[in-house]
Order: sequence, then structure tokens, then C-alpha cells
Amino acid sequence: MERRLAAILAADVVGYTRLMGDDEAGTFERLTALREQVVEPLIAQYRGRIVKLMGDGLLVEFPSVVDAVSCALAWQEAVTEREAEGNKDTRLQFRIGLNLGDMIVEGNDLYGDGVNIAARLEAQAEPGGVCLSGDVYRQAKGKIEAEFEDLGEIELKNVAEPVRAYRIAPEWASPGIGSATKPASPPLYDKASIAVLPFKNLGGDTNQEYFADGVSEDIITSLSRNRWLMVIARNSSFAYKGEAVHLNEVGKHLGVRYVLDGSVRKGGDRIRIAAQLVDATSGKQIWAERYDRVLQDIFTVQDEVTESIVAAIAPELGKAEQQRATSKKSENLSAWDAYQRGMWHLYKRTSDDLKQARGFFETALSLDPGLSLACAGLVDTYYYEVVLGLANSLTENRNKALQTARRAVELDPDDAAAHCAMGKARIVRREHALAIPELQLAIDLNPSLAWAHYGLGAAAVFSGGGDQAIIHLERAIRLSPRDQHMGSFMVRLAEAYLLKWDFQRSVEWARKALQQQGFQWSRYAALLAGLGFLEDQEQAARVLSECLDQRPDFSVSMVRDGHLYTDASALNHYLEGLRKAGVAE
Repeated sequence: MERRLAAILAADVVGYTRLMGDDEAGTFERLTALREQVVEPLIAQYRGRIVKLMGDGLLVEFPSVVDAVSCALAWQEAVTEREAEGNKDTRLQFRIGLNLGDMIVEGNDLYGDGVNIAARLEAQAEPGGVCLSGDVYRQAKGKIEAEFEDLGEIELKNVAEPVRAYRIAPEWASPGIGSATKPASPPLYDKASIAVLPFKNLGGDTNQEYFADGVSEDIITSLSRNRWLMVIARNSSFAYKGEAVHLNEVGKHLGVRYVLDGSVRKGGDRIRIAAQLVDATSGKQIWAERYDRVLQDIFTVQDEVTESIVAAIAPELGKAEQQRATSKKSENLSAWDAYQRGMWHLYKRTSDDLKQARGFFETALSLDPGLSLACAGLVDTYYYEVVLGLANSLTENRNKALQTARRAVELDPDDAAAHCAMGKARIVRREHALAIPELQLAIDLNPSLAWAHYGLGAAAVFSGGGDQAIIHLERAIRLSPRDQHMGSFMVRLAEAYLLKWDFQRSVEWARKALQQQGFQWSRYAALLAGLGFLEDQEQAARVLSECLDQRPDFSVSMVRDGHLYTDASALNHYLEGLRKAGVAE
């Protein structure tokens, strides 16, 4: 295998697909002339070799980094000057990426990570601009008259490690070309912010085009119901319709942290919708999913897919915001950062983490007294201390949960999370009949709020209604299949099946619940009750031993006093299963 060190330049034309769609013959003719009369002579002048042509793109090898960067700058300046007087909608522009690396040589072609990185860096460049790796920058610095902008370490698609990158802005760009004419990018919003791009129609069917636009518009509307999330309006995000854009550029131009992109493809009576959520500041993909549906009623499919996408990405955004907040220094925290750091501790659900979470929520409220989400977070700390058996005073926690939930609703009566917090406060006080209307209102405000559906299921379980509970709990799981509350969702399902005397299913869901993050004694209790009714003493003994290692005080009386059941027959049935499993009184 032959290898050699070389500087690699990757380039392609901005918006080539759109240009070809508007005027295929004219665009091809102009690009060929531009390549032959401007680009190829410059490559030869700087001792480069064209490795291959790829439609609108080129891959070029240089023996010298300085020559490669000099050629890239001369290339962009010459193309800009040549295209300056033409119609701005049909002007040809290039993006260029540069990398220095060890290449695999096969005939006249080059392969390897060095080539891949150059191609990925090209995607990070602005129209008319140049993006280069840290290795190229170190070799060219001080030898090239240019302004280098440090982009930091960025994640590149299909590249294992982050790559240090630099950008050379197209300062020579004439009016109408490149970043010189773009309005100043707005600053990032203080809280989580997202732009939903129009989904691409990968087929020629006009009806499919309407469907793709409809999915995008519905997602924008549904995401807007999350009052903690800033969603860019349709008119702004749909300005990118039909454009070949880079998601990090969209994020920069609109001032958002996240971008949702997707596509629609129809085949026969089936339709496939693909979507991805990207951190626009780093280019890292946070979430991606594909949905295949039979296209019987187009509006039903549109509603179903929209709901699935919105419910799935909301918790993913929450996780990303928590990671962002935990990377900041404590002295630099805003109210939003303090809230997200509180959420990070909340989901760990240990006694110490719940106390730390409470401290961060209180800090958030001191910085922004109107942040109702921080009140909802405080309710969660009181709620989990009760349900996990960690509260020093059950009465005090229950009272504080209710007081704080009332404050959340007063601060923002239209916030689904605030009414959900009120539902939690009522549940933890065993006031299930009062919890139900609050949780239903939360769903009316935000139908994709999985915890509100879970809350309705939990209230039904604790009131002895297994059938109703299963409907709501299965919906919560379907809405948010990677939710951080998943262990709670699953253990309530296990208890619902226990109420229906379906002990095998109860055991299956309890085992699934135990595989989720965090400790919750009710997961062991549900599994033990199911095993007790199945008379599987051997398995029950092993599970009980494992439970007692974490909760030495686990007993029938502990479950009776600590659980939230208000239906006496349902609770007695539960406790009977525990006794059959050998749990001590």
C-alpha cells in the first residue's frame, strides 16, 4: 500500500442542485467554462493536481500547504470577481475545505481520513469562503496574508475525533456574494432555541410536497407549545426551502442552538419520513429517526408522525441543554443554566442530588423570579423525595410541593409544565381526583407532554383503575421512548397489570423498569409482587436480596406507608403479592 503526505483541497458549488433545476444546460456550460478558464489554470499555477472531478466538486492535491491555501484564496477571489456582474440568483460560488494528512495512493486516486476531513471541512465553509484544519493552519500561519478565525474543535460527520478548524472569511466578496452581504447574525437566545427547516420532498409528487410542508409546519406549531423552547417562526425557517444549506450556517444566521431537518419519500402506498436534530453550534447530531407508514389517510399519518417527532426531540433537547449547563463554570451561570444544572441533578434521584437540584432551582429563581420552570423543578425535588422514601417529613414535602406548584401556575397559567407540576403535587398528596383535571389541562396545552400522560396513568393505578392506567402509560412510552422518566413509566405499567391479575406481564414490565437508570424501590416491589403471585420463590428470593442491599428497611409495612395508593383493595392485593414473595411484614 503506497502512502504519501499531501495537502488536500475539496471544493463544491453552493446551491448546485437548485441552479441545475433552474437552468441545467446553462449552469453546466457556465461551470465548465469557469473551471477551464479560471480554476484549472490557478491549480496549475500553484503546482496542484486534480485528483478527480465529482459533478460540481473537485478534489485537488498539493505538495505544499502554502501553495494549497494560496490557491484556495486566489480561486475564491477570481471566481467572485468573474461572477460579480451576473444575476445574483444564478452566480456560481464555491465552498473550499483544506486538510493536511497521510493519504492512501491507488493509481491516480487518493483515499483515507485526510481526504474525508477535507470534504467535511468544505461543508463547514461559508459560500465564497475557506475552512481549514488545525494542521493546515499551523503550516500556513505567518506565511499567508489572511485573517484566520478559530472555530475551535468541531464534530465532523463520520470522523471519530473532533477536528480543530479555522475559517478564512471571504472579505473580497462583491455585493451580493458570500458573507459580506449577509446581515449580522443575531446572538444566541438565552434559552434553548430551534429552527425547523422545511422537510425535503424526495419525490416529484406535488401532493407529497404539500405533505412535507405540512409536517414541518405542524412540528413548528407543536414545539411552540413548549414554553421553555424558543421556536423560529415558519416564515424565517421556510426561507431556506429549496436551498442546499449547511445546518450550522442556519443556526448562526437565525441565532438558534438547534436545527431540525428532515425529508419525505413516497413509494407506492408507503411513505418514509426521516428527521435529524443537530446542535448547530458544533454540528453534532443529537437525535435521528426514521418513520415508515402506510399512506391510507394522509392527515392521520401527518398527525401521528408530527406527534412522534415532537415528543421524541423534546427530551433530547433537555438532555443537550443539561450537558451544556454542566460544562459552564458556576460563576457564569444564568437563570436558564442554573435550572438546567438542577435538572441534571434531579434525574440522578439520589438524596444528595435532589438537595443539589433544589439549590440550583432556587438559584435560578433568585436570578429570574418569573421562571416558572424552576418552580416546577422544585416540585419535582419534593415529589421524588416522597416517592423514593427520602423525605425527612412527608407532611412538609407535600405542603411545599403544593405551595410551589401554585406559584408555578401563577407565574405562567398557560404553561403545560406548571399544570403538570400541580398534578404531581396532588398525586404526592394522594389527591388523585384533584390531580386528574390539572394533568388533563397540561395535555390540552401540550398534547405531546409524556409526563402528563404518565401522571394520568399513575393516578389511575393508585385509584385502582388498571385498564385506564394502561391506556395512558402506553401512550407516555410511545410518545417519549427514550424519556429520562422511563423507569417510572414502566413500573406503573407493571402495577397496572398486577391490578388486572396479569402477573406474567407485570413481571416483564417490572424487569424492564429495573433496567432503567436510577434506583426506585417500587420497581423491586412490583417485581416481587408479580413473582409472589406466580409462586416463583427462587427468583423472588434473589430479587428480595438485591433490594435489601439497597434498602435494608424494605418491608410490607414500608410499602403500605410509602406507596401512593388510595384504593384499599388495590393496595391489599399488592401487599398480598409481596407476602407471597417472602417479604417481611
